[in-house]
Formats: sequence, structure tokens, C-alpha cells
Amino acid sequence: MAELSEEDQRILDYLRESVSQGEGYFRAKRIADSIGLTAKQVGARLPRLADSTEEIEIEKWGRARSTTWRVTLG
Repeated sequence: MAELSEEDQRILDYLRESVSQGEGYFRAKRIADSIGLTAKQVGARLPRLADSTEEIEIEKWGRARSTTWRVTLG
């Protein structure tokens, strides 16, 4: 796995913590609001993180007004 940026690591830390507490579905805006990034920054990183990490599985799940991401621990 390539070196992660500080923002990437914050996203993964947030997802790991949330999934361990029983959450599994996320929207970029909710993640962004929680870690101090914009929804656009988070949304742009999630597909790349999905391909670059094995500890967390990130899957594009649905799209209504915004994309929902399904996250599980790998």
C-alpha cells in the first residue's frame, strides 16, 4: 500500500472507529463534517482508498442525492 496522506489517514481512522461501533453506511458529507474536510475532498478520496487498503472494505453502495458507501472491516 502506498503512503497515505494525513487526510486519507483521518478518513480511514474515522471509518474504522465508526464501523467498530456498528455503523456500516456513510455519505461523504457526514464523514467530512466529522473530520474537518469538505464532502468533495472525501468523495474524491473514497474510491482511491477502496482500491488501496485491505484493512477496510469500501464499496460504492447506492446513489440517490449523493453516493452512499458501505464500509466493513476487512
